[in-house]
Amino acid sequence: MRLTGAEIVWRVLESEGVEVVFGLPGGAIMPVYDALLDSPVRHVLMRHEQGAGHAAEGYAHMTGKVGVCLSTSGPGATNLVTPLSDAMMDSVPLVAITGQVARAGIGKQAFQEAPVTAITASVTKANWLVMDPEDLEKTLHDAFRVARSGRPGPVLIDIPKDVQQAEVEYRQLGPTAIPLWSALPLPPEAAIQAAVGLIRSAQKPVLYLGGGAVRSGAEEEVFALATGQQLPVVTTLTARGVFPDSHRLNLGMPGMHGGYAAVTAMQRSDLLIAVGARFDDRVTGLLDGFAPEARIIHVDIDRKEIGKNRDVDVALVGDARAVLHGLNAHLVPIPAERRGEWLAQVEDWKLRFPFAYDQQPGGLLKPQYVIDRLSTLLGPSALVTAGVGQHQMWASQLWRFEFPRHWANSGGAGTMGFAIPAALGAKAAHPDLQVVAIDGDGCFQMTCQELATSVTEKLPVIVALINNCHLGMVRQWQELFHRERYSAVALGSECPDYVRLAEAYGCVGLRVNEVAGVDQAIVQAMELRHRTVVIDFQVDPLELCYPMVPAGRCNDEIDLGPVIGRVAVP
Repeated sequence: MRLTGAEIVWRVLESEGVEVVFGLPGGAIMPVYDALLDSPVRHVLMRHEQGAGHAAEGYAHMTGKVGVCLSTSGPGATNLVTPLSDAMMDSVPLVAITGQVARAGIGKQAFQEAPVTAITASVTKANWLVMDPEDLEKTLHDAFRVARSGRPGPVLIDIPKDVQQAEVEYRQLGPTAIPLWSALPLPPEAAIQAAVGLIRSAQKPVLYLGGGAVRSGAEEEVFALATGQQLPVVTTLTARGVFPDSHRLNLGMPGMHGGYAAVTAMQRSDLLIAVGARFDDRVTGLLDGFAPEARIIHVDIDRKEIGKNRDVDVALVGDARAVLHGLNAHLVPIPAERRGEWLAQVEDWKLRFPFAYDQQPGGLLKPQYVIDRLSTLLGPSALVTAGVGQHQMWASQLWRFEFPRHWANSGGAGTMGFAIPAALGAKAAHPDLQVVAIDGDGCFQMTCQELATSVTEKLPVIVALINNCHLGMVRQWQELFHRERYSAVALGSECPDYVRLAEAYGCVGLRVNEVAGVDQAIVQAMELRHRTVVIDFQVDPLELCYPMVPAGRCNDEIDLGPVIGRVAVP
């Protein structure tokens, strides 16, 4: 069967199980968009290519499948650099398909030409410029295989316009099979036995879960290990939900804005079992002072992560689900009494030093109160995305997560503007679930044009705008570390009017500036299931995000803030 390259693109996407793609057409990708009319794959027309990339990320976060985005050449493709970099940092499987100028124009500064493969080489697992139409089908399948195998991540295929138009034989190669987790190789028996020995002998162990535990689908194996061995659990910013917050062993998020119990347990542990975690600076603080007494078992699918930031005692290289399944098979469950003293200690820290805020009934609206009420009213079945900054930290701190793949945010890259397009990707993946984007007023204005997408593409979400009239986290650092010299950080309260802006996009706009209106607005938004609702929560502009470990300082110097006060780790 002979097909054009553009037709082959859609045939391959269909065979790879792709149900929805996010994109924006332009000259160099028009043949692919023409062929789209004959494909059952849903296309979501975004308003900016960055939004297309983040929407594909949101879809991938919430499903575990590969997210797909499309753009034209030149500026269309360069607008994908930010989501590609974001996906690379957070190990999100993504396939970006970009149009390129015709082969004869490459290297000649043709209209809307850019060296896309060179530009994106450092922010993708692999990329391809397809110069031979005969290679297109196999290259597309290879792209999906690379994106989802091993440590997941983004890839890019750049297709010249005349390659899209060329007619070649469609061979129906089909997707390359990826080994099931149960078929993946395990680490050497000696390494497994060494890990078992450390776990059995540990007096103060902590199970340290990173985003890789979510990516591998290891939640059942994580639960079995934690409960079988009575291990206190910390879940990083990208791992929230992989172990239920309601469980007595869960200490919540560690790190710069993590909870006191999580930070302190890691600092005083004698064994850290790190699963799919990178020992990144936001978790460790000053690396030389991090968990000084702890021995390290590190489980990771990426060998390059082992020992990159912290020397390890036992390296278990492999898929987290497979490795933990094998490790659990070698471990005999122990009673809680075996670790009674340690469990009592971490429970005491949880009770004495919870996340705290002071919401007065008639006082300024606290952002923490808003997120607390959102979590209570929407419940654990809701899908949650967040932008980057104070509101992101408060969301991770205060939302009660019970399930994996219900939370998406930009962890490693810290990409402002992530929340709204990612929420649309989440809604496209799970149209029957309620989706809430928790955003700041700074982040919101970077991608708010995607509200138009939510309306025209019928992807209704709730946008909870934590509006403090500032770039909040920047202002916090200027207050604490730059002698209150506030530079280019105030966004103002008059422009824009977020309610009128939401209404201009066809959404429902609500405004809340006092405690009494919070629940009413949230319930109203929940009841309007077929409309996108933007709630402008006008919150205390001076509220700071605590706890906090100052950048470059040891985690022992955790500051709990004015509500509880400064606490030195015992």
